[in-house]
Amino acid sequence: FFVSLFFYYKTSGDFYILLLLSTVWDFYIGRAIYRGKTHNRKKWLIALSVFLNLGVLFYYKYAYFVVDTINYLAGTQLKVVDYFALLANDISGGNFTVNKIILPVGISFYTFQTISYSVDIYRGKIKPLDRLIDFGFYVTFFPQLVAGPIVRANEFVPQMALKYQLNKQEFGQALVLILQGLLKKMFIGDYIAVNFVDRVFSNPMTYSGFENIMAIFGYSLQVYVDFSGYTDIAIGLALLLGYRLPANFNSPYKAQNVGEFWKRWHISLSTWLKDYLYIPLGGNKHGEFRTNINLMATMLLGGLWHGSSWQFVIWGGLNGIGLVFYKYWKRISPWAKSSHWGAKLYGIALTFLFISFTRIWFRSETMHNANAMLYQISHSLDFSLIPTMIVAYKGVFSIMLLGFIAHWFPSKAKSSYQNWFINSPIWAKLAIVVIAVFAIYQVRTSELQPFIYFQF
Repeated sequence: FFVSLFFYYKTSGDFYILLLLSTVWDFYIGRAIYRGKTHNRKKWLIALSVFLNLGVLFYYKYAYFVVDTINYLAGTQLKVVDYFALLANDISGGNFTVNKIILPVGISFYTFQTISYSVDIYRGKIKPLDRLIDFGFYVTFFPQLVAGPIVRANEFVPQMALKYQLNKQEFGQALVLILQGLLKKMFIGDYIAVNFVDRVFSNPMTYSGFENIMAIFGYSLQVYVDFSGYTDIAIGLALLLGYRLPANFNSPYKAQNVGEFWKRWHISLSTWLKDYLYIPLGGNKHGEFRTNINLMATMLLGGLWHGSSWQFVIWGGLNGIGLVFYKYWKRISPWAKSSHWGAKLYGIALTFLFISFTRIWFRSETMHNANAMLYQISHSLDFSLIPTMIVAYKGVFSIMLLGFIAHWFPSKAKSSYQNWFINSPIWAKLAIVVIAVFAIYQVRTSELQPFIYFQF
């Protein structure tokens, strides 16, 4: 528990105090919910837990969004002030910054984790933990603390009472995941981001339509290898420590429709939104129109979870529209029900194109940049220049091609090389680790790039 706190202190400084406060109040609220003698009392307590957690999340993550919106609509000149920092300075005589609000690393992840704990106690799915340090260990478990996967108490807590075990198979699997995650993030993700994707998205008007299109595809690859790379490392580290975390990705770009994509992408978040937002809103139990409204609301709020800007709202809305559209499309489309390989490829390609298109807003820092990218694609797409650009960006495009081939590689083939590594002698594992680290070192960027989902 204290090692995890120190880990969080090294990533977020004094925001470890906020993590501790969240841990303490949810521990005692959870116990109070379990001991509540009336249903009404339990409802008030769960409302308190949700209010505290979402209140803190809203304050740190959406204060600028709300103030900017009010200023735009009302023509006011309101300024953001960190009143928590101001209060801390008054109490402790500290010197916290008060003229801007800094987003604590991982707050979106551990907030959803503690909310699920209280809600599951309220629903009678789990019993509260007896010791604060046990609950603190669950909340702060360092491999997945700052960027997921979002782990639920009923998946993690029972493992705390088990005797430590790690067999040869699991040791090999953990090494595979850690190496795979590092290679994904640093060999592919960082390289294409620094050398191409970031440059185009920061100033799309200075690049051609073709370069903008390739940057969109590049970002789809980057966000996958970076985020899934972190998840691989987190799951691998947890496994070495004797804990089994749930999978967070399942080859999402093999999805044949938008609905399937969201069952394969950021699984811990999409299932959390389904269980704690979509179903409580009514799910699909109140007619087709209400189901569509619930679906759109879930995706819009899922978009806002990622960040406080209208670009994320648009991204969530587009994905919601995609899900609703596919519901009706599959009823009339002969391709949707076909098992022919051509229909499958068509579905995979169309889904990938749609998901990549929505990421224009997901990645763009401003609405102006998103509009500029759309303009360049529609007005500056000179096909005669494409061969020249392919040669000019041969290094970046080669790495992108390698990344997509690796992703779309058959699952059985991937399992074969993983099993070979797992069953290889220890000297062979050591040699492969050394080679992999050497390769990563050779392609590292000049400055260490943070994991992409730290911003959320």
